[in-house]
Amino acid sequence: MNVHGNAKLGPAGRRSLVGAVERGASLRQAAAMYGVSPATAHRWWSRWRQASEPMRSSLACLADRSSRPGRSPRCLSAAAQQRICAARRRTGWGPRLIAGQLGHPHSTVWKVLWRHGLSRAPRPPRDPQRRYEWPCPGDLLHMDTKRYARFLRPGHAVTGVRDKTGAEKRARWGYEYAHTIVDDHSRLAYTELHADQRAGTVTAFVARALDWFVALGVRPQRIMTDNAWSYTRNQSLARLLHERGIRHLRIRPRTPRTNGKVERFHQTMNREWAYGVTYRDHFARARALPYWLEHYNQRRPHSSLGGRPPISRVHNLCGHDT
Repeated sequence: MNVHGNAKLGPAGRRSLVGAVERGASLRQAAAMYGVSPATAHRWWSRWRQASEPMRSSLACLADRSSRPGRSPRCLSAAAQQRICAARRRTGWGPRLIAGQLGHPHSTVWKVLWRHGLSRAPRPPRDPQRRYEWPCPGDLLHMDTKRYARFLRPGHAVTGVRDKTGAEKRARWGYEYAHTIVDDHSRLAYTELHADQRAGTVTAFVARALDWFVALGVRPQRIMTDNAWSYTRNQSLARLLHERGIRHLRIRPRTPRTNGKVERFHQTMNREWAYGVTYRDHFARARALPYWLEHYNQRRPHSSLGGRPPISRVHNLCGHDT
């Protein structure tokens, strides 16, 4: 049953009120018993008395009625509303352009489009989610970068205070880039901060990351990146991956969800490391990264791993006895 948000009586209270009147109480007495006005008691009693037996059994007669008027003489005709809807479907215009073409007020056109569900263009259908996980650590590594602004005092992102001086605005401290590789199976992450994302920086970072994974007993076989030039046109990176026998995979253009595990890791890193703590400056933030990364890999529970840390999956490689 639909009940108005400000109604003093719910379905049970209304039924009790009309029951009290049936047992001999006056409308004024029943209203005083249930804390409502005599007019309210009269309304529910009149509807109960005039209702049929099926409506009484289902309590439909005690439901709130729509406040919409029975007739609207100034409402646009059905034909005029259809012309507005047809113009919307044909041109995709908004209310103002349609109003200028058809000669109706802007507010009237908007109400007609809203009433017919055409006030917003329908969103294109999204591809169904395709979740996957490679069976062994090292089968697939995800790689990406994340940019962070440098600073010499905490900014509004963590303090909420926007009081930069002119000198601070002109300082232009620049950015530093977090280069990250995440293992698809274990979610084990390796991250370094660098001043740029050029080809030489990327290649040296990948070499150190691969050595780090090998030291843990993980043999990388594939690495997935987006289509940035530092990945796709990087000849030194191509040689490094060829020498190590690692296949380079690239995501489809404008489809970052394919590389979603490293994207999700960067969200966690933003929330817990970059903006979850107030640092004195970006040097202090950089010094805290190794400690947070060790916590993430070794102790932090991961929801997709059943509440276990990423390192728990590295110790149980495929083909090894558990």
